[in-house]
Amino acid sequence: MTSRVVALPSAGADLRAPDFGYAGPVLRVLETSVRRLGLSGRAVLVAVSGGVDSTALLYGLASLERRLGLRLAVGHVNHGLRGADADADEALVRAHAAALGLAMEATAVRPATLREGGSSRSRPTLQEACRRLRYDALEAQACKLGCAAIATAHTADDQAETVLLRVLRGAGGDGLTGIAEQTPDGRVVRPLLDVSRAEILDFAGRRGLRWREDASNDSDEYARNRLRRRWLPGLAREFNPALLRTIARLAEAQRKDSEWMESLVDEAVKQRFEVAEDGLRIDATGFEHLPDALATRLARRALRLSGGARDVSKIHLVRVVRFLREAAPGRALELPGRLMLRRDARGFRLAMHESSRCRAPSGARASFEGNAKSGIPGAGLRRGRA
Repeated sequence: MTSRVVALPSAGADLRAPDFGYAGPVLRVLETSVRRLGLSGRAVLVAVSGGVDSTALLYGLASLERRLGLRLAVGHVNHGLRGADADADEALVRAHAAALGLAMEATAVRPATLREGGSSRSRPTLQEACRRLRYDALEAQACKLGCAAIATAHTADDQAETVLLRVLRGAGGDGLTGIAEQTPDGRVVRPLLDVSRAEILDFAGRRGLRWREDASNDSDEYARNRLRRRWLPGLAREFNPALLRTIARLAEAQRKDSEWMESLVDEAVKQRFEVAEDGLRIDATGFEHLPDALATRLARRALRLSGGARDVSKIHLVRVVRFLREAAPGRALELPGRLMLRRDARGFRLAMHESSRCRAPSGARASFEGNAKSGIPGAGLRRGRA
């Protein structure tokens, strides 16, 4: 990783004034997002890696702090994967926090610990391990500093890259929803999703900010980098200069459709799923008459509740739906994650291979009311006996 140095303002400068330095489109969009997300007057932990996106987010929010009544703090997670470079990232973030007079928490994590033991299928990838530990660390930091929300620096470019990569990898309609502006509980917010990386670079350059650039971002070894460096510029140039905005609108439209569909799934789960001592019991009465889209989502929800969603592909969902529609008593279907779907005398049962039991997720409630906001996938499940 290399460091690009412009000019970091001195520690004594009043960088939290409402209108200091260059504003441009970034601050206008950021202020709109902050108001839309209901962050005004709240304490916000800004997740800062030391890269240009998160550095711009930090200084953008700092410039809006007084006008919008924000109370800011800085959070940083050191993944320990790049030795001295990772330490230099943290040092720069600390310098920014000091320059702005903001409290800061930094946490060192070891992604390798999540990948020790178990089979290769059950272990998270390095990226998955980093993400899980990063968000856990940021959550702990937010609690310690009394912050109501955690702001991350995902941009319109990140949105476009995510949606296109999912399309290229064969994702279904839900894959087109991309990155949400906030998590269901509103805890994590992404106020830069409507801002392009070009606008971020212009803002940071005009403000004279200093940030760190990861040399791996220039490597074509990673699919996201190839998409970012080779294909997105060409698509924008040859087909649609407003490509980022177009993809963002697509993701938002699909997200609204998916939210509506998930509300139907919630109601169907309430009627059809029951957590018993011997697994997840599924009432498949009339399953053959359900629209394929609803039946497939119910199959995915059942697998997710039973802990087997990670290795599930489209073909597995097709097989589960067919099994629930057609299987005769005594038949069984093996699924990823050591799951088995059986039809016995009492109906359908999804559970681990006889040695484990499906349990309701922590926090399950008796009703689906508010489930979309809680983000609890098992809320509302009926409980029964084996």
